[in-house]
Amino acid sequence: MREPIYMQDFDYHLPNERIAYHPLTERDHSKLLVYQNGMITDDTFYHLPHHLPPGATLIANNTRVIEARLHFTKSTGGVIEIFCLEPYQPSAIVEAMETVERVQWRCLIGGASKWKPGQILQKPFEIDGQPVVLNARYVTKEEEAFIIEFEWNGGFSFAEILHVAGAMPLPPYIKRKAEGEDASRYQTVFAQHNGSVAAPTAALHFTERVFKDLSAKAIHHHYVTLHVGAGTFKPVKSETIAEHHMHAEVFSVNVDTLQALIKAQTLVAVGTTSLRTLESLHWLGVKLLLNPTLAEFTLEQWEAYDLAPHGYTYTQSMEALHQHLLQNGQTELWCRTSLLIVPGYTFQSAKALITNFHQPRSTLLLLVAAFIGDDWKKVYDHALLNNYRFLSYGDSSLLFRPLSP
Repeated sequence: MREPIYMQDFDYHLPNERIAYHPLTERDHSKLLVYQNGMITDDTFYHLPHHLPPGATLIANNTRVIEARLHFTKSTGGVIEIFCLEPYQPSAIVEAMETVERVQWRCLIGGASKWKPGQILQKPFEIDGQPVVLNARYVTKEEEAFIIEFEWNGGFSFAEILHVAGAMPLPPYIKRKAEGEDASRYQTVFAQHNGSVAAPTAALHFTERVFKDLSAKAIHHHYVTLHVGAGTFKPVKSETIAEHHMHAEVFSVNVDTLQALIKAQTLVAVGTTSLRTLESLHWLGVKLLLNPTLAEFTLEQWEAYDLAPHGYTYTQSMEALHQHLLQNGQTELWCRTSLLIVPGYTFQSAKALITNFHQPRSTLLLLVAAFIGDDWKKVYDHALLNNYRFLSYGDSSLLFRPLSP
């Protein structure tokens, strides 16, 4: 990234009536905007297989949204909301969700001024008829979050505690409490690994019918796991993107998916989280090729732009990561990425992206602009004029990356 990228150039007017505050009755009945070679067509999502080349490989994010919002009532009657962001040691997300009795998390606090360090809040409830009391103790404050220690009885995992005592963390622009429909509809049909505080929304449209039709065209699908953080909704407040701090997210990829990436001819990313994962994997593979003794698989915000001149192919990077797992007797690679994709970035992986319609002046919109160029304006204008529903519960798009000249 050389020239300044001004956020005002990625603004547009999003009327409230274009925002989807509730999901459609049927997942795969959302609209599908298809952009390819500068042309736009309108369809319905269940026709997605018709628009993909036979033999393509879809990569989707199988993270599962946790019920991250906890409400505690103080003895005075005041309510304090604790929004669980990530474990205090975020690389240990699996262990944190399986932990029993006690765990520490980074959290956002609603009403933090009413809660003093060391003070313990209590939330009583039942799991399968067994009384449980969840204690929350204010440990300390960091720059952008609080460290909270949770303690509970009953021998239940923290995942079980959140599932019963917590509420689904709907995006902040949805000004309503989570309802019954959100418990299932704010999860993908293939959600598996607990850890996200926001859904990989591009995948919310998929159904068993869609997967069946994809298989009929020999279109395969594989999974990565990136636990989406609240930073997804963090607004860019700076004048240029260079001044914005990109949040870090933990992801993992298993050996089978790496093998599929090595063999894939046409990669299709299901959502921005999957695309960031695919691209991060490439640069981590490059780092491994440059340093075979690499011990920490972490990618910083602008690091990819410095690594770009080294010229390794995507296949070479995936083979290096695959070989690393085999040599170390591992089946899964855990990584941490802060990669920020902006116009001027050179993509290495996917030829197409399935994604929803994103907020103005957001890092997600910058990613779309990087993927299809200035035509993002044409795509969004078309969506607004043709009554597409925007944001997390909104409609979908299939964007093909322009062919290199």
